Amino acid sequence: MPGPVLQHNGIFADHVFTRPQPGEVLTCSILVVGGSTAAYSATLTALRANVDVCLVQPQAVVGGQFTAQALPASDDGDLLRQRATLVALDGEQFAISRSQRAFRERQRELQPVNGRRDPNPGGGWVSPFATTPVVAATAMNEAISPYLNNGQLRLIPWADPVEVLFEQVSSESSQRRQVTGVVCHDRQRGHQFTVMAKVTLEATDLGDLLDIGEIDSRVGQEARFQTGEAILPDEPRPQCQQSITFDVIVERTPSGQGKPIGAPPGYDQDPWLNIHEFTSRFWTKDGQGKWQKWDFFSDFGIFRYRRLKRSMLYEKAVVPGDVTVINWGTSSEPDRTFCCGNDYRPGRLVGVSREERQKHSQRARHRTQAYIHFLQTNGVADLKPRGDLTWTSDGIALEPYVREARRGVALTTIRHEDVAERFFPDQARARCFSDSVGIGQYHYLDLHGNDEPGHVSPKGKEVVALPFTLPLGALVPFNTDGLVLSAKSLGTTHITNAAYRMHPVEWAIGEASGFLAVFAVWTGLAPRVLATDQAHIRKIQGFLTRNGIPIFWFNDVAHDDPDFEAIQVLATANVVRSESLKTLHFRPHGSVSRAVVAAALVNLLGLEKKTPPRPTFLDVPPGGHWAYEVIETLHSHGLIAGVGGNRFAPDQPMTRKQLGFLIQRAAPEVLDLAFARTPRDNQWLQRRELSRVLYEVMKA
Repeated sequence: MPGPVLQHNGIFADHVFTRPQPGEVLTCSILVVGGSTAAYSATLTALRANVDVCLVQPQAVVGGQFTAQALPASDDGDLLRQRATLVALDGEQFAISRSQRAFRERQRELQPVNGRRDPNPGGGWVSPFATTPVVAATAMNEAISPYLNNGQLRLIPWADPVEVLFEQVSSESSQRRQVTGVVCHDRQRGHQFTVMAKVTLEATDLGDLLDIGEIDSRVGQEARFQTGEAILPDEPRPQCQQSITFDVIVERTPSGQGKPIGAPPGYDQDPWLNIHEFTSRFWTKDGQGKWQKWDFFSDFGIFRYRRLKRSMLYEKAVVPGDVTVINWGTSSEPDRTFCCGNDYRPGRLVGVSREERQKHSQRARHRTQAYIHFLQTNGVADLKPRGDLTWTSDGIALEPYVREARRGVALTTIRHEDVAERFFPDQARARCFSDSVGIGQYHYLDLHGNDEPGHVSPKGKEVVALPFTLPLGALVPFNTDGLVLSAKSLGTTHITNAAYRMHPVEWAIGEASGFLAVFAVWTGLAPRVLATDQAHIRKIQGFLTRNGIPIFWFNDVAHDDPDFEAIQVLATANVVRSESLKTLHFRPHGSVSRAVVAAALVNLLGLEKKTPPRPTFLDVPPGGHWAYEVIETLHSHGLIAGVGGNRFAPDQPMTRKQLGFLIQRAAPEVLDLAFARTPRDNQWLQRRELSRVLYEVMKA
């Protein structure tokens, strides 16, 4: 029997890891390559579906943004921050999955504030949820420990992919290849090993499998002809990428007890260590347009911006012992040029050689060291690096915080026109993909451009992002089988990646890619086949929602609602959606008009629309009622009748019994199953009941 799975300070004991021997070949059902947040959530998803997984990652700690990149202060959109109201739920009940909510709840238990559970243990002013990286890692480890113990998960640390293995797909054109495995390099021991798998997930933070496998991909800012985004220039600019940042965790100490980090080589000499780009202040404008200065430790200063740990219940107080992560240090000041703190803008990590990548990573790390040294020698001496929270000696993260990766050319490319508010006037949602397998929201397209010239800069409603969905097609490479795209390598663009890269969204991407890989293993079908067949898509969507993963935006239906699956899948299929495009409300207990039921049935059954020149019902004239076409369509198929006197009463609420008559005519074989939880009486039909009944018809 295997020994107990032990961890200390967020890292598993050595005996827990799998360390392949030189030249060893391992086999598994699903191979996840990468140390990203999505790599973790995909792995956990597959394990809970009882599929075996090999996770190969560059560090010992799991979790990506939350841990190795030292940013456990979640970038939550406005909806996730929302507190319950009379008409909407708490954001964590509908904007993220049940699994992600459990992860947040466990962190709250592990990091109480002054002995009490707190919704935001860090108490930062920009991140409504934050803990330390060690707490995040501990919670993540707890969830996967049972699978390490029973051998279902093999966790391989300190390894990088060096070669993607292929075989030609015999039944297709010579352009299509099948990924069969990945050769990896053990960076500690210097040898190579191979992992063969039925399905491989590209979940690296920089899209490395796409690079080394020469799989169709895009780097940096595309051209208009590549994506169709109107805002783009005529020529691609791969050098235009989002900047990276080496995060650093520091503690506020009592006066005189700070511990100097020291200056890096080239401090205030090398251009990337220019101290004129550093500041300890944050400036804002008030309602009258006047500048207001916030000092480093003040209520809305840089320290509290992403504070990770606090000792006082009162959130605004910053006292000795509080801990923060510096990943910003940025301010537009009235008397100086733009200060970009420890954001590293001079170089890029994608589309360059490994030597170039290493050079810029080292420079970025030195920049962060320089920034902390600047603070400590310019009025903020009471800082102490917390290397015990970053698994390093100086409090600087193990890995850079990555905002952009090499992106696969997928079956579906999520474009600016699918996300930005400008393209959805007076609507509450962005594009609702019919093959949605997840949702996400960040209030704007957060582009941290590097110093390369030529960046596009969306403004106004072009930069505002509405709540969006994640299409299954974005996870599937166009010309490669056996591979699922995850993390930041999915089919986004340079622009839309700026919203899809946030913590909660990347977790959702991992869950979706994990379930797609699971279905590929279960069925033996390629992800491409699953993603292009509507019956398979609906089964995947049903399984996702059954496991508490939202795929459509409703703010009044929780992921533990008994009708969550039916409501979510039917909305995604455009059978039963919101009463108004201007809100995110579903109104599950609201009544349903006869016209709405008619439209839902036509959409569900896929009936050919009929538009006779002469109306059947006097109260549903052509051009006089929005439901004329669908009501006439159902009547032409003998599925509906009026209420007498050549009237249909389209706006009158429908009863449960009336819906029962419709289902008996349309699908008599599923009538009893469809109404198993809904009485066929004369009570008004509720919207949740309509979805519940029609979902059984859909499945049949």
